[in-house]
Amino acid sequence: MQKAILKGGVAAIVLHSGLGLAHAAEDKPPETPDPAAQVANAGVVIVTGTRATGLKVEDSASPVQVLDATSLSRAGQPDLMQALSQNLPSLNAQAFGSDMAAMTLSARLRGLSPNNTLVLVNGKRRHGTSNLSVLGGPYQGGAAADLNYIPIAAIDHVEVLQDGAAAQYGTDAIAGVINIILKSNYQGGTASMNGGGYMDEGGHTGDASANMGLTPFEGAFLSLTAESKFHGFSNRGGIDPRVTDPGTLAAQPTLKNNSLYPYLNRISGDAQYRQHVFAANFGADISNDASVYSFATYGEKKARAFENYRMPSRIPKVYPNGFSPLETFNEQDYALTLGAKFKALGWHFDLSSTYGKDVSKIGVASSANVSLFNDTGFTPTEFRAGEFHAGQLTNNLDLSREFDVGMASPLNVAAGLEQRRDTYEIVAGDAASRYKEGSQSFPGFSLTDAGSHSRTGKAGYVNVSGKPVTDLTVDLAARYEHFSDFGNAKVGKLTTRYDFSPAVGVRATYSNGFRAPTLAEEYYSATNVSPRSAFVQLPPNSAGAKLVGVNGLKPEASTNISAGIVLHPSANLAITLDAYQISIRDRIVGSGALYGSGGAINSPAVIKAIIANGNVLDPTVVQTGINIFSNAVNTRSRGLEFVATLNSSYGEWGKVDWSAAANYNKVEVTKINQAPAQLQPQTLLDPSAIADIETASPRTRLNLGALWKLGKWTMNLREAFYGRSESLDSSDGAVWYKNEVKPTWITDLELAYSPTKAWTFAVGANNLFNTYPNQVNAKLLAERRANLDNGAVTLYPSFSPFGINGGYYYARASMKF
Repeated sequence: MQKAILKGGVAAIVLHSGLGLAHAAEDKPPETPDPAAQVANAGVVIVTGTRATGLKVEDSASPVQVLDATSLSRAGQPDLMQALSQNLPSLNAQAFGSDMAAMTLSARLRGLSPNNTLVLVNGKRRHGTSNLSVLGGPYQGGAAADLNYIPIAAIDHVEVLQDGAAAQYGTDAIAGVINIILKSNYQGGTASMNGGGYMDEGGHTGDASANMGLTPFEGAFLSLTAESKFHGFSNRGGIDPRVTDPGTLAAQPTLKNNSLYPYLNRISGDAQYRQHVFAANFGADISNDASVYSFATYGEKKARAFENYRMPSRIPKVYPNGFSPLETFNEQDYALTLGAKFKALGWHFDLSSTYGKDVSKIGVASSANVSLFNDTGFTPTEFRAGEFHAGQLTNNLDLSREFDVGMASPLNVAAGLEQRRDTYEIVAGDAASRYKEGSQSFPGFSLTDAGSHSRTGKAGYVNVSGKPVTDLTVDLAARYEHFSDFGNAKVGKLTTRYDFSPAVGVRATYSNGFRAPTLAEEYYSATNVSPRSAFVQLPPNSAGAKLVGVNGLKPEASTNISAGIVLHPSANLAITLDAYQISIRDRIVGSGALYGSGGAINSPAVIKAIIANGNVLDPTVVQTGINIFSNAVNTRSRGLEFVATLNSSYGEWGKVDWSAAANYNKVEVTKINQAPAQLQPQTLLDPSAIADIETASPRTRLNLGALWKLGKWTMNLREAFYGRSESLDSSDGAVWYKNEVKPTWITDLELAYSPTKAWTFAVGANNLFNTYPNQVNAKLLAERRANLDNGAVTLYPSFSPFGINGGYYYARASMKF
């Protein structure tokens, strides 16, 4: 019975390869050590970036890095995205976000948009979030899958393909693929409790998770996981100069009635949230040649984030001491996959259907609609600002077969069909939230913002791989896709590897790819406000967009080239070095601030576009304008990736697993494609938008790790180096100031003790020495303070790759049963 169950469990790991259960059982990965931050687990059979059977990670023709569950659990905060980023230097995770971006953080692989990395779960496409990141910065436009709706306790391991894979998997896979493999245990389980917080107050975090394996019936497994997490507010902002100005205090003395005075503006810090996530993975043998499988996730999050403080003069009859609006966020995310695998006519078939949806309900609390109060004498203090809905239905048929054609190894032929439907919807806010300028801090989505949109796509692919001669691997893939709104795309990929000996191999790939714009990038429309400004996020295909010279979006096109060397000098040492170049044409990026009024340079077309879009802006602001997505640039990314692992034994002094992983990535704008005459003398991309592409993420990342095991004790030490990162900022577009995060070392340390095989207790720190990034440019801060600009509350750059909160310290207790 157990053998049959194990076959079903491993079948879930090889879903997309089209292999039958007999093959799955034969190729079950052997037991391997789990060194901290180990990114090259020798002996692990991978299923990402290949359709071949039983390929081990060290034999891959493409750069694939593997992270096991133990490495992920040592991240400190139980956060999958941060855990991946801490272990993979080529993945930069957003550590801090403003406004709606605080609710759904993103990550960038190889310096590209979050949308350029495809996320799979058990080899099946994962749906994206409905919460689009719209404010400026390196993560602008991100609407990729929210990794934190997959509990770490449910994960067996993660495979990260760092290579273009559009020909194999379709759109989104320009930078690479993250494939999350769920546990398939049929008995036993784990449980964990984790608690921590920042040294300098705030960010109090509590997490509890459990995983359990069951045997529903003979030949089946069911792995169940539940996680509950709480994370509290933090505040790293300075004093808002508006509340300490002598003239303002004389006119509005009630400012000092607030117990938090003078730190009334708390926008520079983490949002507070509570999240519950559930996951299930199921597999069952029907016969020796057939099985069924299913996996699902469900999660819900309730979050709140502070918005800019409003002065007592804004609406004194309702808030005589002023008020701090709260943006509220209520999200539900779920996904379900059903599939069957069988063997017929010598072919292995995999038929599946996956549906995922993310619904975000946006609200505003402790706020008011000033115009509504002035006109009617009444205003609510809580508003329903609107909703986002994003859904995806994907149907796949994959088949594969090996042919003996006289080569050094059988020829593996794989082919498949895919049908996908994407939907995106904005639901308007309640009437009070959108009356005239709307609710303070976050106006409700207007009737012209609202709408429902969809896209369908159909694809077919062929993948052929084998060894024409001993030691030479060749893998060819071709894909054809048709979109209902963009027409056709044809892409291909050639991957090769040659092993001179068991100790030395070389590999190379060449591919072209594409990425269709997300529906959110095409249709998102809203008004972003602060006490001083109101900017409309203009949909690229709207009538208003045409007035500023933007006529919708088209797909990005890419060319990927990579070459690398794989070394195994000894049984306990593995080294890989890969160089790559990714060229993207018509890359979709966010514009800079395009001013209609209040800027150093203003364009009348911007005002016309706002009117055409049906927006009414707050009459008290001093700046108005728009932001818009467009295919504005061509870019080129060049980089190097290095990974080395060494397992050493020191006898009575224990064992140490050493690791070093580094990434160098330089992104350049090679061409600006659009310079609309309607905006002149403004440009579509200001210096800040260019810097977000080229320099806002560090070019150099280095992780050095050591996991020391001595009896019942384990010590995990990681030194992370972040190279220089820079952005440009301006109050009005006249003078630009450089914000800089200088090269920084961050130390993570964890000490664990296992009194029995079942129990482990750990204490640790992320950012042990409580290191902070450089503050924003002193001249910019001085200008904002002199202008009584609420932006002066921001002391640390939001793009800091290691965040703005300093050290996080935690304790964890876990058990196995």
